[in-house]
Amino acid sequence: MPLATLLADPAAWAALITLIVMEVVLGIDNLIFISILSNKLPEGQRSKVRRIGISLALIMRLALLSVIAWIVGMTAPIVDLGIAGAPGSHGEPTFETAFSIRDLILIAGGLFLLYKATTEIHGTMQGEDHSGTDKGPAVGKAAMGFGAAIVQILLLDMVFSIDSILTAVGMTDHLPVMIVAVIFAVGVMMFAADPLGNFIARNPTVVMLALGFLLMIGAVLIADGFGAHVPKGYIYTAMAFSAGVEALNIAARRRREAKAADGGH
Repeated sequence: MPLATLLADPAAWAALITLIVMEVVLGIDNLIFISILSNKLPEGQRSKVRRIGISLALIMRLALLSVIAWIVGMTAPIVDLGIAGAPGSHGEPTFETAFSIRDLILIAGGLFLLYKATTEIHGTMQGEDHSGTDKGPAVGKAAMGFGAAIVQILLLDMVFSIDSILTAVGMTDHLPVMIVAVIFAVGVMMFAADPLGNFIARNPTVVMLALGFLLMIGAVLIADGFGAHVPKGYIYTAMAFSAGVEALNIAARRRREAKAADGGH
């Protein structure tokens, strides 16, 4: 469709707005992971690694859009275990045994998220310092940490990018609409990266909440890979509710601290 015709089409604008909202919401998962990972680096490197990570996410999404026919083909089964899943309430299998490239990537990404979140929670419970402020011989250590952070962000960018592009393909047939929505959503991620990362760094209890989100997202990715599709609305509603409760806890804690500073008056 010519660009002028597309711009005059109300359906295209409706698809663009809906897709932008969807892409921004889907980007929350990616942003939480980048924020937690970047906060383990020295303070001077955090903003840089966030910018690089989000830029890589944009490059990956645009690259995937350029091979959109191949991306759509990633949903075709390539492996079939030939095992019948346990029957559900209507007699259908409760999980799939035929896996596409997309399914395998989602399962691998979910396992990686579960591993990362579990090790981070274990480190937090053991009292390890992940703030990146240690004073060791760390020129080499910081450099390795920076490179490792970029590699891990790149791996998860791939998982979230495929999910993002398949969502876009399912909502519109117009490539310019997909490109604009992806660029806008990644721009929002870029704008929100530092405030979110700094907020998480200032509020240690939020770190555990965010790691809990990553555990949940990892489990959902694995379930999706096995064909058990959990509606995204349920996931984000649970996340919003948990974040709201934590916001009340933070507000109450700050009020108590302010009262204590004023001598209890």
